[in-house]
Amino acid sequence: MLEGLPPNGASHVLRLTCDERRARAVADIIVETFDPTETAAAAFEEENGAYWAVEIYFAEAPDEQSIRDLIAAVSDEETAQHAQFSQIAKQDWVQNALSGLKPVRAGRILVHGAHDRAHKRPNDISVEIEAALAFGTGHHGTTLGCLRALDQILKRRRPRQILDVGTGTGVLAIAAARLLRQAVASGDIDPVAVDTARVNAQRNGAGAFVRPVLAAGLRHPRLIGQYDLIFANILAKPLRLLAPAIAQAASFDAELVLSGLLGRDVPGVLAAYRAQNFFLAQRGDIDGWATLRLSRNGSCPILYEDDDDYDD
Repeated sequence: MLEGLPPNGASHVLRLTCDERRARAVADIIVETFDPTETAAAAFEEENGAYWAVEIYFAEAPDEQSIRDLIAAVSDEETAQHAQFSQIAKQDWVQNALSGLKPVRAGRILVHGAHDRAHKRPNDISVEIEAALAFGTGHHGTTLGCLRALDQILKRRRPRQILDVGTGTGVLAIAAARLLRQAVASGDIDPVAVDTARVNAQRNGAGAFVRPVLAAGLRHPRLIGQYDLIFANILAKPLRLLAPAIAQAASFDAELVLSGLLGRDVPGVLAAYRAQNFFLAQRGDIDGWATLRLSRNGSCPILYEDDDDYDD
């Protein structure tokens, strides 16, 4: 599933049913073209399994013909003409999103909504996240990729200092804090995300460990430090621009977990971090989105790819 939670006050939606290839292509082009605070796209399989659906949410009334032209460019004219635009009540998308969210597992980490608390196992570290105005319910391939990377890292070592850049709903910071029972530094450029992450941390019993701050990148006094595990689940361009700052905040033995990347974004991001003496140690791909684990030495094979049955 390609997930982009709708923007604050979404007022219009586009819905389209087609095959998987076209659905993914349409969602990708929307994510790449528009500001994520104003437009968001999701592509997902219908319940009957015969078709895929695309939903695109807009903060303001879209230029319908321009959107159809974009859809036609990555699919065909017929698909573009099948797109249906409609106006929605401001809160419709919240309930729609909640109804489609299922529990997501990465090892012991279980991310779920309040309606799925019963899925928790005795030894699970559960993180309850509701659909919100900030990005990160755990269902998106980028967030899930980071959770899986965290699970794998904790099987090898116990990080001393952790930083979550672009925390969104706080799901990564909360999961790490609850697993390790230690403070996790976190920040986001979006004040709505900071408020959402703070509430989520308190709801999950991690309020003492996760205290997100409003920050552009790492520009905040409370984010200054040396970290041996840094998460940055944002987008390709800011990841490249932040490479020097992230490298400066990384300890000599640090691991970086970077996501928010389509496959074609990976070479440019790797080049930016190679210039900072960080190299690929692991790559995972889920629903067309790449998650990279970088360190100052060597490389290893892909550990997972589109694995819906990842449990332990």
